[in-house]
Amino acid sequence: MKKCLPFLILFFTGCSLFDETKLVDIRDIDGPCTILLTDGTTIVSNGDIELSKRTQAITYRDEDGKIWSLFKDDYTSYSCD
Repeated sequence: MKKCLPFLILFFTGCSLFDETKLVDIRDIDGPCTILLTDGTTIVSNGDIELSKRTQAITYRDEDGKIWSLFKDDYTSYSCD
């Protein structure tokens, strides 16, 4: 156990370094979510969505489990329950 302690400390320190240096770009948002598109239509995700902090792109899964991405120019807003 004593041999593993330095690795555990290094691991947990490394995790906090990623947050501080903004290397973690994706924010998970609990769903379901409603996304309002620029043409006025809406999309409802069945599950969670992921939002890129840098590009503001939204990634979600449809009812068939297929992954879709919407870029900032494709939507005007989103709301999640």
